[in-house]
Amino acid sequence: MSKKGLLLVGHGSKLPYNKELVENTARLIADRYPSYIVKCGFMNMNAPSIREALDEFRHEAIDVLVVVPLFLAKGVHILKDIPAEIGLPEGEVRGSFALNGKNIPLLYADPIGSDPLLAELMVKNAEKALLGQ
Repeated sequence: MSKKGLLLVGHGSKLPYNKELVENTARLIADRYPSYIVKCGFMNMNAPSIREALDEFRHEAIDVLVVVPLFLAKGVHILKDIPAEIGLPEGEVRGSFALNGKNIPLLYADPIGSDPLLAELMVKNAEKALLGQ
């Protein structure tokens, strides 16, 4: 069975909450989807950086690497900064990743965006707030 690499990219923050959220989300993905090898990387202020996390994948037996930004919407980081960090020209979502003397596909996924699951989560949080009023 082939393994897929998933690099979950967070923004990073001086406060611990962002890093914890990204790491916890990565653990949830890894636990629920065993065909993925999941690692985290951060734009700034936290370690590992995106490039350091990419280097960590060089020791894994994966057939494809997908970079998934844990961001809500497209902005400068999604459109310019992350592609530059992962070696993709602006506007491109497919490239290659050098791994063990060969190149494997590198894919860049969309941010969360508008999704019914996001709407459900917002209502869940509203209901939780209403219960605590």
